[in-house]
Amino acid sequence: MLISQFSNPDGSISVAVRTAAGEPARVVAGAASVYALALEAADSGKSLAATIEAKGYGESVDLAAIAEAGRFLPPITHPDPAHLHLTGTGLTHLGSAATRDAMHAAASKVEEGATDTMKMFKMGLEGGKPAAGETGVQPEWFYKGNGTQSVAPGADLVSPSFAKDGGEEPEMAGIYVISSKGDVFRLGFAVANEFSDHVTERVNYLYLAHSKLRPASFGPEIRVGEPPADIRGTSRIWRDGAVLWEKPFLSGETNMSHSFANLEYHHFKYGLFRQPGDVHVHMFGTATLSFGDGIETRAGDLFEIEAEGFGAPLRNRLAIAETETVEIHGL
Repeated sequence: MLISQFSNPDGSISVAVRTAAGEPARVVAGAASVYALALEAADSGKSLAATIEAKGYGESVDLAAIAEAGRFLPPITHPDPAHLHLTGTGLTHLGSAATRDAMHAAASKVEEGATDTMKMFKMGLEGGKPAAGETGVQPEWFYKGNGTQSVAPGADLVSPSFAKDGGEEPEMAGIYVISSKGDVFRLGFAVANEFSDHVTERVNYLYLAHSKLRPASFGPEIRVGEPPADIRGTSRIWRDGAVLWEKPFLSGETNMSHSFANLEYHHFKYGLFRQPGDVHVHMFGTATLSFGDGIETRAGDLFEIEAEGFGAPLRNRLAIAETETVEIHGL
């Protein structure tokens, strides 16, 4: 099942569901939002699919037309954006360390393979897929922002004026809601663009936190349920109507050094992230990015990310913010 949401002319939200890509989508009757549906399911003890089936369906909708009209919303939103958390883990995919290790080795003037990047990656290889009931090694973790940084599919990814780079990262994102009792429920997975500043990150590994404080986009659809073990997708950049760069990317546990369960545990083990009613969009990393191939993005470039079985492609254009003056006032 694929679930999405879009805006209506009167400002209301409609939720659309289809069984698979290529199938017609139908509006879920009486659903105020994906968030409302997910919270209802989490608090009732029913599955999301069962909750949707109980509500029934309305009219069919053309998702391609909705995308063309710019009406897609992020596939889950929160009424209070401060209660939606964008986070992620890195160095989780086989091959993901190579580009970053080379960057940080050059910046630190150390031998490739001797960086903290490679040490962290090797820790994941050795302990990132623990047996059931055991605790695996902690991954690298980072914070991107709250719901104010969640960008709708089709909308611009705006890089701040002080950024040194605005580059795509094609990833899988897990989508979660916290029930009124503080229990974690996963809706499913979506394609995501974990937009980052790789030039700033390259200066020093300790700038990673700064480089990740950027907007991100995910969707337009959430694949409800468990993901395939082997996920195959394509990431491309369009410039002036032509493909500038294109490369396949792999995800899923077959292609990862960590299991999804291990990454989820090390995020939600913190009580901070189990607050009733909150939403979490957690991005699981990638081994593929255009920056590693020497691509320098510029305003107007269109990022396009798609993966088989995850619905409509995710498209966002790169924009650059105007310079802001920030003043700190005393009270």
